[in-house]
Amino acid sequence: MTIRETNRAGVIPLRPLPAPPGPAPSREPLWRDLVGEVLRRERRSQGRTLKDVAAAARISTPYLSEVERGRKEASSEVLAAAAQALGLTLADLLALAGGELVRLSAARPRSTGRHGHPGRAGRP
Repeated sequence: MTIRETNRAGVIPLRPLPAPPGPAPSREPLWRDLVGEVLRRERRSQGRTLKDVAAAARISTPYLSEVERGRKEASSEVLAAAAQALGLTLADLLALAGGELVRLSAARPRSTGRHGHPGRAGRP
């Protein structure tokens, strides 16, 4: 049975259908990616190592690495500790990530939904 036949039969396939040819649609940036990028950028701008910042924040080096790469959704406590280790407040960290979200969102093409509102396609 092919993947398409499986889908018609109402069975969820283990593998997603291949993407259609052409450019991939842009996706909304993920918050964890934005926060991780800000943490990494701030750490590097201070010339500090992952090990140093992780020790100051009292979190493991591998975990901080995962957070910086957007692989883990860190709790507010972990984010506050990492921010403090970098001389920032949690509010500073979130404001920087929010600014990055605004910048990236402004660069994305916006779709209009049924009611002419940007980004609300398919919602009443």
